[in-house]
Amino acid sequence: MSSTLQRLVLASESPRRLALLRQIGVEPHHVDPAELDETPLRKETPRALALRLASAKADALAARHAGAYVLAADTVVAVGRRILPKAEADAEVRVCLELLSGRNHHVLTAVSVVAPDGRRSSRLSDTRVAFKRLGEVEVASYIRCGEGIGKAGGYAIQGRAAAFVMGLQGSYSGVVGLPLYEAANLLRGLGFAIP
Repeated sequence: MSSTLQRLVLASESPRRLALLRQIGVEPHHVDPAELDETPLRKETPRALALRLASAKADALAARHAGAYVLAADTVVAVGRRILPKAEADAEVRVCLELLSGRNHHVLTAVSVVAPDGRRSSRLSDTRVAFKRLGEVEVASYIRCGEGIGKAGGYAIQGRAAAFVMGLQGSYSGVVGLPLYEAANLLRGLGFAIP
């Protein structure tokens, strides 16, 4: 099947995920976010949460877009087994930054793809990120810039928070929101042609 006949739906409203796909030459035909309750289940691990949510998003959109490939992702930031929220207010950004300050944490981004014929596959990217110890001035300045709102763990590595990162092991694009190596391999593995 030629790529001109293939349709891809991105199950996300994240402009970062769309930009990352475009970076590897993939332009979704449709962007349709899946609205799900993202509350962790009792005793659910961060890894299990990311995989469950990515799969549920892909399944929800596959039902709405018959005949298309559907790609979904979910990012979870964790310190040990503790799952950090997607910060919705300045106070949550502060709590996240204070917890991450001077510590390593994991950014787990799961990708799930459903093919037009119903085949499905998922992968998890686990990236370890080391943050420097943050002072109050840095935390307050970051909160004021507003960048952490709506972000898992209360920060965006592709923005000002890059100055907090001492190092990372894993996928930079996975921390941004879509591990491109895993996403490209899942799409190719299910028959989607990538330029």
